Amino acid sequence: IFRELECGDAILEGILNADLIGFHTFDHARHFLNSAKRILGLNYESLVGGLIGVKYHGKTVLVTMSNVSIEPTLVDSMLELESVSAGADALRKKHEGRSIICGVDIAQHLSGIKYKFLAYERFLTDYPVWKPKVALVQRCLIPGSRRIDEASTIRELRALVRRIQDKFGTEVIDYEELGGTSIPMDRRLSLWLASDVLFSTPIREGLNLLPLEYVFVKKAPATPGVVIASEFAAVNSILNGALRANPYDLQSTATSIDKALTMDMSERKGRRSRDIEFVSSSPSDKWTQNVLRDLSDVTTGGGLGDDDASDDASGLQRNSLKFSKAIENVATFLERESSRAFTHLDTNAVIQAYNSTKKRAIILDFNGTIVIKEAAGKYLKREILGTSGFKPPVGVIKALTKLCEDPNNVVYVVSGDAQENVETAIGHIPGLGLAASNGVCFSPPSEGGRAQRKWHEFDLGVDWNEVKKVVLPVMSKYTARTNGSFIKLTHSSIGWSYYSCDPEWGALQASHLVLELEKDLRAFDVRFVTLKGVIELVPRRLNKGLIVKKVLRDVAARNGGGKSGVDFILCMGDDISDEKMFTSVFSFLAEMEEDPKNVIPSPHVCGDDAHVISTLGNVVHD
Repeated sequence: IFRELECGDAILEGILNADLIGFHTFDHARHFLNSAKRILGLNYESLVGGLIGVKYHGKTVLVTMSNVSIEPTLVDSMLELESVSAGADALRKKHEGRSIICGVDIAQHLSGIKYKFLAYERFLTDYPVWKPKVALVQRCLIPGSRRIDEASTIRELRALVRRIQDKFGTEVIDYEELGGTSIPMDRRLSLWLASDVLFSTPIREGLNLLPLEYVFVKKAPATPGVVIASEFAAVNSILNGALRANPYDLQSTATSIDKALTMDMSERKGRRSRDIEFVSSSPSDKWTQNVLRDLSDVTTGGGLGDDDASDDASGLQRNSLKFSKAIENVATFLERESSRAFTHLDTNAVIQAYNSTKKRAIILDFNGTIVIKEAAGKYLKREILGTSGFKPPVGVIKALTKLCEDPNNVVYVVSGDAQENVETAIGHIPGLGLAASNGVCFSPPSEGGRAQRKWHEFDLGVDWNEVKKVVLPVMSKYTARTNGSFIKLTHSSIGWSYYSCDPEWGALQASHLVLELEKDLRAFDVRFVTLKGVIELVPRRLNKGLIVKKVLRDVAARNGGGKSGVDFILCMGDDISDEKMFTSVFSFLAEMEEDPKNVIPSPHVCGDDAHVISTLGNVVHD
């Protein structure tokens, strides 16, 4: 429904600004969660206390399912009225010798009364033995809120009633129309007491308490009744003892009517026992207390430790919520703790340090740092795939150009994108160093622009052509089966992107793809990297930290080496794939204190003649 509304995304965002979102059934919650995922790109997680959390704008919105029942005290007091028992006796006398099937519905299309009558007609046709033994007592309410719908429905129902009575006799159906939104409670309870089966067939319905009231009225010592509930109604998820029916499937619904009428007493009692405890003990005041308790827990943590103030069950539930908050899952825990400990960049301190130093290394991530990532649109589809082909804003280009003009600066941009895309976007900036494919290939800073660029690559010990022979046939098979997916080839990585697919189908296919390829790739020194919407196969040793450490070592060597080789390092990134850049910075600083013999060298650079000559010279000298 959210996708059908012009402002559906705004409504979703409005709901998510709450701290607690409650639903009566998981069906409704699942629809909401699915809409939040497909329209807003939000994922959810299960918490230990039986709760669901949705991460939205840095906070966790709690999604709960809690059911409310009838007011048993009020119903019990009403059952003592003489008018209730008298009304029940009158109905039994009116339909003497017949089993009574009852129904109370609003006379609108969504109530599905038409399908109820059609199923009842099929039942009488297929089971003619019941013709003199059964009566359908149907009360239709006309609230006047949807006059056109109600008028159309009433005309249709009257025609069906006439047809059924003409075919099977006037006694098989007792049809009455009533104005208003509800039938008087004493008349309703009389109907419940007199009937053997409650028949409800809405094609779409929220919470309807009438079937719960029927179950309560038929409690012991009364003869238990049977509820036939539509699978499209919320009550079908609440009443475990009800018979499920699909209103559109007339044949199976007719069979359910026969099953309900012929059900033996032991099964009737068994079905009643499944529901009577909940129906009798979940009035609105208790439901309200539970909702307020959950709201207090999620907003203030109130009551989490106050176990003495409530009964054991309530205390256990609060402790469970506390426990769920404590552990949740590793990703959520790390994200929350990282957010709490996160220190925002002090730009004034950066400027002061920059102005007071002369040997600077500036290393920047590309996608998401100097290029704005395209936000996921409706249904998680994108007009352009990733950031490929995107260029930084004009202001960023000017800033990079000015930084590169300073001879005291060495500036690199590191990207996970292909070499061609990075060079097209920013390769024209003089003096800018580039690293593509997560740093496996790089172009040192050079004057004169793109025409004079020379690219080098790390030798990471993987025969990539052999890897492609194994991987590409399998990925091509999954690409053909998964609409919107595609294969992304870079210098030393193979990616399978499902960002533009149906999110659930894409994620499922990605998990199967990894399982299938892991077995075939055991002979190669490679690993899988799972990012949002893409599975990437890379050499096991590859990460952005390799190029960062090499750049820092080269800068330090150019400036005389040792601690004084670099006096300013600015490294910036935006996601988990950039963490290795930061750790490499700290590793570089630490190795400045180490004996050079203990420092692990950077991987060999293919095609680096100077490196080869130097290595051979060292070997001859030794």
